[in-house]
Amino acid sequence: MGCADTNPKAGLAPLFEVQLDLVIPDLVFHPPLDPGTNDGFCDKVEGLLQGIYHISSLVPRLATHSGFCHYQADLEDMPDLSAARQELLGRAQAAVAACREHGAELERYSQLYGEDRRELCRQLLLHGRVLTPADLEAHGEAGVPAAPPALQRFREQIDSYERLYEEVAGMQPVCSFQGWLRLDARPFKAALLNEIKRWSLVFKQHLLDHVTRSLAELDEFIRTAEKGLSRKVEKGDYGGLVEVMGHLLAVKERHSATDAMFEPLKETIELLRAYEQQLPEEVHQQLEELPEKWSQVKKLAQAVKQQVAPLQASEVTALRQSCASFDAQQLRLRERFGREAPFRFDTEKPYQLLDAKHMEIKQMESAMTSIYESAGLFEVMVPEYKQLKQCRKELCLLKELWDMISLVNTSLDDWQTTKWVDINVENMDLECKKFAREIRNLDKEMRAWDAFSGLDSKVKNMLTALKAVAELQNPAIRERHWNQLMQVTGVRFVMDSDTTLADLLKLNLHKFEGEVHGIVDKAVREMSTEKVLRELRVTWSSREFQYEPHPRTNIPLLKSDEELIETLEDNQVQLQNLMSSKYIAFFLEEVSAWQRKLSTADSVISLWFEVQRTWSHLESIFIGSEDIRAQLPQDSKRFEGIDVDFKELAYEVQKTPNVVEATNKPGLSQQLEDIQRRLSLCEKALAEYLDMKRLAFPRFYFISSADLLDILSNGTNPHLVQHHLSKLFDNLAKLKFQVDSEQKSTKVGLGMYSREEEYVQFSEPCDCSGQVEVWLSRLLDTMRATVRDEMSAAVAAYEDKPRDQWLFDHPAQVALCCTQIWWTAEVGMAFSRMKEGYEKAMKEYHKKQVAQLNTLVTMLLGQLSKGDRQKIMTICTIDVHARDVVAKMIAQKVGSAQAFLWLSQLRHRWADEERHCWANICDAQFLYCYEYLGNTPRLVITPLTDRCYITLTQSLHLTMSGAPAGPAGTGKTETTKDLGRALGIMVYVFNCSEQMDYKSCGNIYKGLSQTGAWGCFDEFNRISVEVLSVVAVQVKSVQDAIREKKKSFNFLGEDINLVPSVGIFITMNPGYAGRTELPENLKALFRPCAMVVPDFELICEIMLVAEGFLEARALARKFITLYQLCKELLSKQDHYDWGLRAIKSVLVVAGSLKRADPERPEEQVLMRSLRDFNIPKIVADDVPVFMGLIGDLFPALDVPRKRDLDFEAVVKEAVLELRLQPEENFVLKVVQLEELLSVRHSVFLVGAAGTGKSQVLRSLHRTYQRMKRRPVWTDLNPKAVTNDELFGIINPATREWKDGLFSSIMRELANISHDGPKWMVLDGDIDPMWIESLNTVMDDNKVLTLASNERIPLNPTMRLLFEISHLRTATPATVSRAGILYLNPSDLGWNPPVSSWIDGREVQSERANLTILFDKYLPVCLDTLRARFKKIIPIPEQSMVQMLCYLLECLLTEDNTPPDCPKELYELYFVFAAVWAFGGSMFQDQLVDYRVEFSKWWVTEFKTIKFPSQGTVFDFYVDPETKKFEPWSKLLPQFEFDPEVPLQACLVPTAETIRLRFLVARLLQRRRPVLLVGAAGTGKSVLLGDTLCSLDTDLFLVKKVPFNYYTTSAMLQGKLFKRARGAPGWRSGISPQKGCLGTGMGCPGRRGSDHPWRCLRKAWMWH
Repeated sequence: MGCADTNPKAGLAPLFEVQLDLVIPDLVFHPPLDPGTNDGFCDKVEGLLQGIYHISSLVPRLATHSGFCHYQADLEDMPDLSAARQELLGRAQAAVAACREHGAELERYSQLYGEDRRELCRQLLLHGRVLTPADLEAHGEAGVPAAPPALQRFREQIDSYERLYEEVAGMQPVCSFQGWLRLDARPFKAALLNEIKRWSLVFKQHLLDHVTRSLAELDEFIRTAEKGLSRKVEKGDYGGLVEVMGHLLAVKERHSATDAMFEPLKETIELLRAYEQQLPEEVHQQLEELPEKWSQVKKLAQAVKQQVAPLQASEVTALRQSCASFDAQQLRLRERFGREAPFRFDTEKPYQLLDAKHMEIKQMESAMTSIYESAGLFEVMVPEYKQLKQCRKELCLLKELWDMISLVNTSLDDWQTTKWVDINVENMDLECKKFAREIRNLDKEMRAWDAFSGLDSKVKNMLTALKAVAELQNPAIRERHWNQLMQVTGVRFVMDSDTTLADLLKLNLHKFEGEVHGIVDKAVREMSTEKVLRELRVTWSSREFQYEPHPRTNIPLLKSDEELIETLEDNQVQLQNLMSSKYIAFFLEEVSAWQRKLSTADSVISLWFEVQRTWSHLESIFIGSEDIRAQLPQDSKRFEGIDVDFKELAYEVQKTPNVVEATNKPGLSQQLEDIQRRLSLCEKALAEYLDMKRLAFPRFYFISSADLLDILSNGTNPHLVQHHLSKLFDNLAKLKFQVDSEQKSTKVGLGMYSREEEYVQFSEPCDCSGQVEVWLSRLLDTMRATVRDEMSAAVAAYEDKPRDQWLFDHPAQVALCCTQIWWTAEVGMAFSRMKEGYEKAMKEYHKKQVAQLNTLVTMLLGQLSKGDRQKIMTICTIDVHARDVVAKMIAQKVGSAQAFLWLSQLRHRWADEERHCWANICDAQFLYCYEYLGNTPRLVITPLTDRCYITLTQSLHLTMSGAPAGPAGTGKTETTKDLGRALGIMVYVFNCSEQMDYKSCGNIYKGLSQTGAWGCFDEFNRISVEVLSVVAVQVKSVQDAIREKKKSFNFLGEDINLVPSVGIFITMNPGYAGRTELPENLKALFRPCAMVVPDFELICEIMLVAEGFLEARALARKFITLYQLCKELLSKQDHYDWGLRAIKSVLVVAGSLKRADPERPEEQVLMRSLRDFNIPKIVADDVPVFMGLIGDLFPALDVPRKRDLDFEAVVKEAVLELRLQPEENFVLKVVQLEELLSVRHSVFLVGAAGTGKSQVLRSLHRTYQRMKRRPVWTDLNPKAVTNDELFGIINPATREWKDGLFSSIMRELANISHDGPKWMVLDGDIDPMWIESLNTVMDDNKVLTLASNERIPLNPTMRLLFEISHLRTATPATVSRAGILYLNPSDLGWNPPVSSWIDGREVQSERANLTILFDKYLPVCLDTLRARFKKIIPIPEQSMVQMLCYLLECLLTEDNTPPDCPKELYELYFVFAAVWAFGGSMFQDQLVDYRVEFSKWWVTEFKTIKFPSQGTVFDFYVDPETKKFEPWSKLLPQFEFDPEVPLQACLVPTAETIRLRFLVARLLQRRRPVLLVGAAGTGKSVLLGDTLCSLDTDLFLVKKVPFNYYTTSAMLQGKLFKRARGAPGWRSGISPQKGCLGTGMGCPGRRGSDHPWRCLRKAWMWH
């Protein structure tokens, strides 16, 4: 077969033939044309071609070297051949396609041989039309009325077949395709013609049958009628008459139908003839004869009818008579039936009666039947004999009723004998209800009968009685209740095991339903009372006190037992409820006794604890301290008496550990009350004693009572009092004592040390023996005298040697003050010389100043000790100001000492005759107070400082008070403190908070007035307004006393001494949250001083000078320009602060860098410190801008970071030890934190959730541990407690101080002696209410001032760390006070957490696969999610990644992914987890369903794992068996409705609930927290509730906590941490799973930060 043979254009005879046949119901080709079938046409062509190739394999090769033994391979390689082969195959397929198309055209005849042809035909013949679906719906198949078709329909049908036959016969059966393939359809044509013929015949045959059948039937009828009518009837032949009458009737009925029958039959025959259909011969014959025969029969019938008419008339008369007599008979029967039938409930033998009546009625009915038959024949009307029928009906109903009655009776009689013990009321009740239902369903007619009503009431009574019996079966019923029941019913019986139901029914319980109910109810209530009392007896028989020994005396003290108190309270409430019950009568005595016992126990326990607490407190004072015993002999004696009594009681109670017995001993509570009364006398005496000491040494007002007692009890031992000195003096930290010949310290002080370890020798030794207040006063005087003497000497020695040498001979404070004295003197001299005409005097002095200053700066660059450096820096700071004042005077050509420019300066002078230092400013003059200040830095003096100094000094001069007010970071408090330092006066800074009341403020004023010190009240307007109005009165009374120059005055009702140097200053930040407006009467007492933004550049320059920079001015300009630009050009972040405190900390860094690397140019040093100190807090988006600014200011400088590689190496080790990833970025953050902590003592770690804040802290902490630095870490959540719990509060009634959480932690840390880093980590939202109380801790005061007047210092090794997500709610005051380390989400990214998680997986292959998958999917997902889709709540990227890891933990189990499984399986599970982790939070708003959007995106983005095409990606889960995606609906269980459960609590499983439950259950299994978010009514609570209820209660405790606006942290903690015995915590091995339902959010604080959530967050983190 060549290509030419198959060329359509060649015109050759066809080469192949295919046959088409009809095999009903399909068209069939031989050979088959379908491409896939064996033996098909295509197969044959393929085979032929293959054969041609194969021939070549039969031709052997001659050349053997080619390696092939024949030519087949060569042929197969020839491209022309294979092209020809393809061409041939192509043509074959084209021809086949044409063939099949032709076959498809012939399908148009398919209705002829289709499946439903037979059914359509049947419908046509039966109903005359094809039925439509509407017909079938309306009537059903059987219900459509039969209507045989008209002849016309038959004609149409047969004609249509004839036409089709002709059409098919004319069809061309053979055709060719493409000239070489012939299709022979002859077999098909023959079969189709046969089929058409067959259907045409069916219709013709039907008509033929119809004709034959109709004629034969008529023929038969005529024969029968003729025979019957020919019979002769005589008179009296009743049977014959009846027969003839029957035939007459039949002829009459057939009359009209037969007449109309012949015409259609003829037409039908005509039609059949037209189609050449042969009819049998007899048909024609019958059609000829039958019309004639029929008319003869009609005539015959007419004649016979007249013959029998007389006979008929006589029969009718007889019939009417018998009807009348039957009627009378039935009426009599009816009357008898009504009398005798068993209608009454008490009938004896109902069934016999019913039988008899049945027989009677049956006879009557047979007679009635024969009458009816005759009447029908003779066409006589007969009455309807209703009475008889009614009797029959009633008889049936009676039978039914009595069946019911006997059934009920037998059942009830059976029950009567049941023993009381065995009565199963429930079954009986069900049976009775069934009977009642059946009775209701009986015929309505019965309801009037006595039998029915008797039965009905019997069942109803039984039901009522059973109810009563059920109640009486209650186990609560006792003998006394049976007796009450017998009294009520008036029937006596013995209640024992033989009592039966019958005995109970005799009580006629149905009549006493209410009474029974009452008795039972009472019994039940009495039983519950009995149970409560039984429980009480059990509880309190075993409840014992727990003891702990007193630390000093080992006396057994009662241990506070929360559970005991709780049980006691609960039980008292229970008893109270019982007393209010009306069923108490029987137990009244016992309940009252318990009430008495427990209330006594309650009062005694609370009294006992009160006494015990007071005793413990006073015992250490009155027994433990000899000093106090000596000073309070009377009270000590009284206390000894108390002590004996109390110890006796304590040992007594230990002998009877049972709580109730111990507390109910007679006379115990009187004894305790007596001890309490005596103790309060001791306490009062002690308080008075403390007040007395405070009056004796007023500085005692500024320490807490606990500290004061400590001082007093060790008063005679100055070595023990030493550590309190720093609280009493500004900077006197410890003393140097004289040693005697045996090297033992004596009580003689030789000199003092400051906190900076500066030592000053006393001018004369100070005797520190005797009473503490006396020797402390001596010490105070000695301190002042020493400073004064030092000053006197220094002033005198100033000119003896160069100033840079003179400096080192004197203490810092003295050197500084003398420098200022000499400055004033030398300017004075210059003025005098100018007066004398020496014009250049001032300029010369200026040159001298510049030279002196340069000498100091040069010294700063050299090697100095820490103390000397500080001293010189301070002097530098003041010197620069002095230089500038002189320069200003020269510039303004001031020539007189009276010029305001000079008078407005603070000028120190030394008065030789008085040997005193005075400070003058304007017209005010102050005596220097000589408080020893140590070696501390001083503020840079700017024009703002000068203005503030003038205002504050003038207010003191006018005996008013000063009030610097202004924004954060303007130096209000610092300036006040600095002025105090300049005047050598003690300044106490108090951080005001809402815990302060008027009494604690009053105590402070009392102390200040007597010490003459200054008080600076920071954030004064945080005190509540009602306290402030009282404070106004207090301040005014102090001011009035000074004005009137009194030595003592009356303050709050007691006379106190007055030292007139007292000053009261308040600083305020206007307009923040939690601040009040000052009352008018208070405002009037204070001179306001507006503090605006100070001259940063000047401060910066002077500090740079002090740090030893030579090019200070140029660098300061650059520095300030940078900060100014940062403020304007960088984004506005809550945590940015470009203010004074930020500047100062950078300058400190710059100084330390300069000293560390003195060779490096100054510009590089400053640039490095600016860059490296600010980068940590700058947001990622701002870094390029910031770096650009630095590049512009310091062009072409690129200094590397200063790195400590050893430290970084340790950090990396620590990070690895914590099983984290030591990424560059992360290590950098840890190092930056370390650098920050070295310059700031408060640091905020700011960053969104998941940026690694906690891990940075942990890593640094672990680094310290590795470096053996002994770090201490305490953390607390400030929002989990109230402010009062955090900082402590004074009880307004008892003035008793309750310590706070933060204050106690800080105190503990301050008392740790080693110098390792000590951290307080505050992990919770910032809110001004608590953080503002830390202001004095966070700024340079570094002291926590409490409302109890206690001041806890922050040691140099202590650091405050705040871990927060944002500073939106923080005030500028807060932000400026702390260093900030900002963690951008991009710093860490998703990779390190994922790597750490992957490292934790067990299986090696899994780790490798997961790494690849994360890299493949995560970057794309996170990028797209940032912009494209809307989520229901904001979710940090890290959370989505974490969710992915959590889900993978749940899915990648041994069963799902065995260790050796293929990587595709990992990807399958990974995709499933990723879809839910990233898409699970998608939102659906009115316009867009983001789930669907996400699904579309996912399917187009990731094609490796195919999801099924319908639905979204969320509609499928991975089937663990088949490892394929299956729809969730496959997991739907059958819903079973439980009638006990209320409808709203039913959970009907849907695909949505199934998938959520699947995910929630998996996460709970892995102990991962779950949060469901959705609008109200989406079924969150029901779903979670349902899931939690299904958990194993042995493993999980479930607690539902409703959240709303009012939920506070305390409530939440109360719910979650219900104390177990002794200690809080979960039961061991039990996982806390909290369904937080209805989380409508807790109460946001006043500043919008949420309290309760914080607790939960902690709980989850612990987990």
